[in-house]
Amino acid sequence: MEALQKIVIIGPESTGKSTLSSQLANHYGTKWVPEYAREYLLKYGTDYTFEDLYHIGKNQLRIEDEYAEKLKSGLLFIDTDMYVMKVWCEVVFGKVHQFIEEAISTRKYDLYLLCDTDLPWVKDELREYPDLETRRKLFLIYKDLMENQPVPWVLITGNQQERLKTAIDAVEKFKAGKL
Repeated sequence: MEALQKIVIIGPESTGKSTLSSQLANHYGTKWVPEYAREYLLKYGTDYTFEDLYHIGKNQLRIEDEYAEKLKSGLLFIDTDMYVMKVWCEVVFGKVHQFIEEAISTRKYDLYLLCDTDLPWVKDELREYPDLETRRKLFLIYKDLMENQPVPWVLITGNQQERLKTAIDAVEKFKAGKL
């Protein structure tokens, strides 16, 4: 049996992460792990605390582990990981939960797809940063994180069709050992 390969889709809000995760899972006939924060904030509201981010992070890892256990092999696409939680904690509260730092250093992923801010921002009840300047700053934080960690990563830009094509090309190169 082939090993499970985890591919994380990250980036600022409204950069198409969930759409791309779903499209990739559909293309490869597999599963994708949704972003738990959306479920949590829809249930409890957007007036969140530092402690809420702890619960969101813990549950994100829990559902990721549940999906991984069910799938066991093949590709698993993950919408958000602890890098996203780290950035969220740092930007909003100026500090990070220790377990998030530990998860970043101990959990293993195979490929990152970093979504750029070149899609139009789409308003929804959970999004906080409609201005492009803030979203660009956040993107640059993610890009710096990607450049300073050991896992291969690919920048995802363009419209939805271009993003999907770039992401599929990246996954294929990764599977062929060319990333």
